[in-house]
Amino acid sequence: MDGGTAMQQRRKAAMQILAHASHGDISGRLAALAVPDHQDLRAAENGLVMLRGRIGGDGAPFNLGEATVSRAAVRLASGEVGFGYVLGRDGDKARLIALCDAMIQSPAHAQAVEDEVVAPLQAQMRTAREQRAAEAAATRVDFYTMVRGEG
Repeated sequence: MDGGTAMQQRRKAAMQILAHASHGDISGRLAALAVPDHQDLRAAENGLVMLRGRIGGDGAPFNLGEATVSRAAVRLASGEVGFGYVLGRDGDKARLIALCDAMIQSPAHAQAVEDEVVAPLQAQMRTAREQRAAEAAATRVDFYTMVRGEG
């Protein structure tokens, strides 16, 4: 895997985690880091995206409806540009995601963001998912049918 592909995979994995994390969790984790100088390329803004669907997964596409989305773009003083998109109207969260994206691309900050922001959020999400699974498993009922003999 070349360096560009590895960077794309690293960014993709981080964005999957950051998009599902709460604004407070991201901001709390970033507060512990030395955030580099940066500027907003695109101030956080809200808009709409069209959601498309298909019947049965292979039918003709149709417009399902619209969803709100927030986006932002940030440039670090060292030149890296990060983008953040999030469903909903949380522009501050989109900006934080953009900042994390830019820092992940920076050799000076990438490891700190991975260790102090992404990895703890991933562990937190995994723990919450396992806890929900355990709670659901506790209510599981096994049904079986008894065969009744005739005669």
